[in-house]
Amino acid sequence: MRKYKMTNLNEPIKQNQVILTAFTTDNDENAVNNTTQDNSPNHYQTNTSNQINLKKFVLKRIPILQWLPKYNKQFALCDLVAGITIGLTVIPQGIAYSNVVGLPAQIGLYSSFMACFVYVIFGSCKVSPIGPTAIATILTRENLNGLGLDGAVLLCFLSGCIELLMGILQLGFLIDFISGPVSTGFTSAAAIIIATSQIKDLLGIRISSGKFIEVWKAVFNQISETNIYDAILGVSCILTILTCRKLKDIKIGPKDISQQKLIHSITKKSLWFLYISINIILVFLTSLMAYIFEKNDMKPFTLTGPVASGLPSLSVPNFSTTINNNQTLNFFEMSSKLGTGLIVVPLISILENIALAKVFSEGQPVDATQEMLALGLCNIASSFVSSIPVTGGLARGAVNYACEVKTTFGGIYTGVLVILSLIVLTPYFEFIPKPTLAALIVSAVIFMVELHVFKPIWKTKKIDLIPAVATFLTCLFVSLELGILVGILINVVFLLYASARPKILIKKLSTKLGNEYVFITPDRTLSFPSIEYVRSIVVKAGRKEENKPVVVDAKHIHAADFTTAKVFKSLLDDFSKRNQPIFFINIKPSVLHTLEGVKPQNLVCFDTIDEARDVIDKHNVQDFIKY
Repeated sequence: MRKYKMTNLNEPIKQNQVILTAFTTDNDENAVNNTTQDNSPNHYQTNTSNQINLKKFVLKRIPILQWLPKYNKQFALCDLVAGITIGLTVIPQGIAYSNVVGLPAQIGLYSSFMACFVYVIFGSCKVSPIGPTAIATILTRENLNGLGLDGAVLLCFLSGCIELLMGILQLGFLIDFISGPVSTGFTSAAAIIIATSQIKDLLGIRISSGKFIEVWKAVFNQISETNIYDAILGVSCILTILTCRKLKDIKIGPKDISQQKLIHSITKKSLWFLYISINIILVFLTSLMAYIFEKNDMKPFTLTGPVASGLPSLSVPNFSTTINNNQTLNFFEMSSKLGTGLIVVPLISILENIALAKVFSEGQPVDATQEMLALGLCNIASSFVSSIPVTGGLARGAVNYACEVKTTFGGIYTGVLVILSLIVLTPYFEFIPKPTLAALIVSAVIFMVELHVFKPIWKTKKIDLIPAVATFLTCLFVSLELGILVGILINVVFLLYASARPKILIKKLSTKLGNEYVFITPDRTLSFPSIEYVRSIVVKAGRKEENKPVVVDAKHIHAADFTTAKVFKSLLDDFSKRNQPIFFINIKPSVLHTLEGVKPQNLVCFDTIDEARDVIDKHNVQDFIKY
């Protein structure tokens, strides 16, 4: 069916009817008739439909209701193994991340259990283990500005509120403004900053500053004060962890699985268990070693120190705090000190969690809105137990995936294990050497440095290196939140430039009779940033070939605005003054309707290029529509 009719100039034209014709078919008429019939009173059908919609909504927003009725023993066993494994991983990591933020060791454990329980109910990604992560932790530290624990907990609460609000308003599209190169630059810089923050504990020296340049200046100035025992222990732990990462790649037995024996299977599983458990094994062995030294009045290592035992009290986050010589800050003053962290922390947390979900989705679509809702509820609930901001950790997600976790119920076992450690094991946590915890963090973040990605970016699209490098350098030498904002801003500028400068294909073609014409094809929708540029290109092409008609193919123009219509009218006037024909083909009814609003003169439209060629050959356009 043709988009609109071609009629004689003298025939009266009902413009609205022309536009409507483009959208009315026999099927549409049936749909209209059916709609009219459906409007008849039928309360039973309406109520049933509402109940079905409500049920779908509830099942979609509370995912546990979907998989819980299908839960079986096999799922339970896989979730049990995965949950305990993640618990053994998150306990030492939680303590280590507390050290990154500069908070008491137990805070990392407080941050590792409440979100697990909440995510079981509302989470849609089975492999996502919610808890403290390296990036969320370093962002928290960067934005506390002296507010201490009260500020960290408030940041957790407000981040949860913002994430929940973004989910309710379905603002997941905002994540799309953080491009791959920007994400690479940010993640790499964050990993280097996190590793740098652990140098003091690896070397056993005291450094008060957390800034990248200042830390390395202090390291070189105090290198003579290095605790040789801390350095040896820390480096040994890093080498051990990196070695164990390779164990999972060792090929055991024949390539043909049918020819492998029981010993091969046991060996592979043993190496895999060693790989995923190396963190807790190192913490246990080095703590035992430190305990033995302590009992013999020897203190070669810097230890974590006393860790508060028991569970945290359930309480509302503090909306006021006291800092620096009894200076009291209210809620608004605390929020002001948190600054851009109130936007950057939840935004990056969502990005990290959704990225994790996509990596292990196995081709299934990721419900970004549900993940934002779940993450918001996790952070809000966690803030009531003195937690720092939490999100899904990619490294722990990989462990979950390797354990073949079946549902989010694995989080229950992780949360219970963390709670048991708080109740039973905290007296022994004080013997954990700080170099061991520093080694765990460095070994975890070293693989987050994605400098290897810069080479493919160079080979594919070199201009993408600009936001990547700008983000990386700004994050590294200024601040993480400013770095991510700089990267987003550069990307937005690129988008605006692309919108303002569409590509325009210009060809000189001939009809069957050999009459030449200029054929112009814009590659996208025209709007106010680009229309003047397009107009200048079309006018320039027309003046260059003043004795030839111009044909503009509008197949890629799906929409137009008022500015476009006005400039479009002036374009037609310009060609009319020079008595140079300009024709349009494949123009869409919606675009035509917008252009009609300014009543352009001499607008000649065709359905196909063949019709335009025929007119060029006949040198007669009077038999076609003119507005």
